[in-house]
Amino acid sequence: MSLQHSQSRIIYLASKSPRRRELLKQIGVPYELLIMREAQQQAPREDGVTMDVDESPREGELPRHYVERVVRLKADTAHRIMRSRKLSPRPILTADTTVAMGEEILGKPRDAADATRILKRLSGQTHQVMTAIAVSAQGDTDFALSVSFVSFALLSDADIKRYIETGEPMDKAGAYGIQGHAAKFISKISGSYTGVMGLPLFETAELLRKTGFAI
Repeated sequence: MSLQHSQSRIIYLASKSPRRRELLKQIGVPYELLIMREAQQQAPREDGVTMDVDESPREGELPRHYVERVVRLKADTAHRIMRSRKLSPRPILTADTTVAMGEEILGKPRDAADATRILKRLSGQTHQVMTAIAVSAQGDTDFALSVSFVSFALLSDADIKRYIETGEPMDKAGAYGIQGHAAKFISKISGSYTGVMGLPLFETAELLRKTGFAI
């Protein structure tokens, strides 16, 4: 898929994540936010169904299948919102990140107790971070998946308590942010640092080039 030059110098970012915004700026990609949750109330589908994305894992769903399913749902929802709001057609970037221990999905913690449980699971172990991305343009959508392995040092109860008190774990899959205080817990990474942050820049750039975006 390719775009006219007049449309190729700006994209829509369908994510509220400040980390993804920072990463796009890092590689010089101009964007406008396409906030799906705010638009959902204004943009019902033609059949009356609210434009929503159910991010709940299905019973027995493997982490890779889960993150790929969610990003496809996000891409479809963002495209319908762009059309319903009659926005200028541009490439739309969506992404979803999950943390997994084997076949167990470790999502965002519900509260401090849940964050404690998750961080104890990660302590002294190696886990996977999967970030799926999608770029939609001219009715086509291309996908990519980044898989990284992250090893944590052994964490004491005091380490976990102090980290939770920073507030950093509460809005992040796996209850930690690699770019923040949790960096001191990480002994090894195999894969994409930016993928662990939430937007693998190599794969993102490759998908954007397919649309004709000059990067």
